[in-house]
Amino acid sequence: MQQERVTASMWFDPACPWAWITSRWLLEVERVRPVDVQFRVMSLAVLNEGRELPERYRAFMERAWGSVRVCVAAQQKYGQQAVRELYTALGNAIHLRTEEPGPELWRAALAEVGLDPEFAAAGESTQYDAALRASHEEGMAPVGTDVGTPVIHVPGADGQPMAFFGPVVTPAPKGEAAGRLWDGTLLVAATPGFFEIKRSRTVAPVFD
Repeated sequence: MQQERVTASMWFDPACPWAWITSRWLLEVERVRPVDVQFRVMSLAVLNEGRELPERYRAFMERAWGSVRVCVAAQQKYGQQAVRELYTALGNAIHLRTEEPGPELWRAALAEVGLDPEFAAAGESTQYDAALRASHEEGMAPVGTDVGTPVIHVPGADGQPMAFFGPVVTPAPKGEAAGRLWDGTLLVAATPGFFEIKRSRTVAPVFD
């Protein structure tokens, strides 16, 4: 079992319900393992640029730009810890209360965690897109573009980041069950030549 304290960085898009559940699992892992979790921004809209998408999903991608832009703006002004807190506020609104992302939601989420609500304007601006793309590329480069979010990086034995997509799980495990999933995830991710475990999803996201 892992003993040394490590930082696990998870790349997220606030629009993704599966990433939201994984993020809540990681916060539980912090309680039972020597892990510090850091949340970083990727963009499903950037990931899907140039792809043939169903019209409904294309519209979803257009709406997804705003929340990640607000997160990047907050990170540049307030630092990485602010992203963690803002993601929680956004996720609670979007996934638990099923509120529609937009300026009103962004302003409320920013204010909830003590950040300037005026940064909600970033959601409808391209000002932070270069920084957003750079963060996205940093997260996705080690795992490729045939996955989405969540992507997690942890330090590898060789000093290089060990990066992987997932785990995709619902509901988020709690307590020692969260720790065991973490242990197993690191075990398979550290195995040379290991690429994938997968089965069809048979349930919708469960937020509890």
